[in-house]
Amino acid sequence: MSALFGTYARSEIAFERGEGMRLFSRDGGSYLDFLAGIGVNALGYGDPHVTGRLKEQAEKLWHTSNLFTIEQAELLATRLAENTFADAVFFTNSGAEAVECAIKTARRHFFDAGQEERQEIIAFHGAFHGRTLATIAAGGNPKYTQGFGTPLPGFVHVDVEDIAAVKAHVGSKTAAILIEPIQGEGGINVVSNEFLCALRDICDANGLLLIVDEIQCGFGRSGRFFAHEWAGITPDLMAVAKGIGAGFPLGACLATEEVARSMVPGTHGSTFGGNPLACAVGNAVLDRILEPGFIPHVQETGEYLDWQLRQLMQKYPDRILEVRGRGLMAGIRLAEPAGEFVARLRDNRLLTAVAGQNVVRLLPPLIATRGDVDEAIGIIDATLTANREQLGNDND
Repeated sequence: MSALFGTYARSEIAFERGEGMRLFSRDGGSYLDFLAGIGVNALGYGDPHVTGRLKEQAEKLWHTSNLFTIEQAELLATRLAENTFADAVFFTNSGAEAVECAIKTARRHFFDAGQEERQEIIAFHGAFHGRTLATIAAGGNPKYTQGFGTPLPGFVHVDVEDIAAVKAHVGSKTAAILIEPIQGEGGINVVSNEFLCALRDICDANGLLLIVDEIQCGFGRSGRFFAHEWAGITPDLMAVAKGIGAGFPLGACLATEEVARSMVPGTHGSTFGGNPLACAVGNAVLDRILEPGFIPHVQETGEYLDWQLRQLMQKYPDRILEVRGRGLMAGIRLAEPAGEFVARLRDNRLLTAVAGQNVVRLLPPLIATRGDVDEAIGIIDATLTANREQLGNDND
């Protein structure tokens, strides 16, 4: 019996190494990875540049303390600011911590402005922002809040794309609007550019802050550096994680100077956030993501994946109800339980995950090629065909 908490329904497969797009189990099995650690392993496995920087830094210094200047963190923050809307960065270890920082920063901003009553944040049904007490309250899903006491107050939830409902909930206590430009856990739901622009307009008209959660959809995954760029908007705060460390625990909260200035010494902190080892890896990952042609490659490969999935939908109209996504963040909504289908794909050596209701989630490493897409589509096709034949036999 495992000594670990039973919080995960784990497969018995144990991986011992990875190479490029593939994971290898300890029994010798080879798996095509279209999950990437749930969008984390952005560069696949064994990227020589990232591995080299990790080894180099590991031989020098892993950790000091944020009581001292950390040159690797200063560099990574500067580079992120230069390539985004942001002026300031706070480093964390995870996405949930990045969202927590954004929530605290938004509330502190209004406290310093003499409007401490403005603590409420408008969020959206279907969202997922993490598993801390604050972030499950922000997500608002009873599946995650049940059993943990009264949810933290200060959050209201409306439907995505319902701009009238957003406007109706803006009041004297409202501080911010929090949204994922593409809902990951909620089912690969792409928020329209028009809705994101309308949220920006509401924030501007009412003096609110716009917080985007790009933990899963950011860092190149959508075919832009960050998914909100598709709408041409500028947020005030942004939570980032997953791909930023390509497998190393790292997250960040990015903010404009006006918003970040309220976070003075003592208002927030993290023992491990932004340590030399994590930020050395983060800089190496950023080197790769910002290479000329890297993000356009993601967009091109993502378009090819989308086209191939839509061909499958035409072939299996009774099985595939919808294809969703943007870039290399795709979802297949099935007419059957997605969990069972994901398990069959895994048996056929393709790794995927479930999202939302009956959605198979595809989050391959951003290095995926058309050949990798063709291989994955072939496995999905064969699995659908075999399952159709099995269903036919069962009905005989």
